[in-house]
Amino acid sequence: MTRHFYHVQNARVEARTKRTYRLSARSQARVKELSARYGVAGSQDAVVEVAIDRLYREIEATAEGDRWAEAAADPEFRAETADIARLFDNGETWPD
Repeated sequence: MTRHFYHVQNARVEARTKRTYRLSARSQARVKELSARYGVAGSQDAVVEVAIDRLYREIEATAEGDRWAEAAADPEFRAETADIARLFDNGETWPD
């Protein structure tokens, strides 16, 4: 008698949509190389997703930095942060 055990994974799979983009031969070759040679991701699709996520985070970080720079130049924002700093600066220090 043979017993077979089947393991079922009920992990939720993210919905995927098939899209077609026109990439240069150079970009296609790089995607293939990043996947196959360097193992950047498990598939060429995953390489593209990694690249998009990385670019998105980079753009978001730059935009956030720009917003902080604008805020630092705003007199009202500077006054408000100075008020908050004074509220927390009550002279208490750690014991020696």
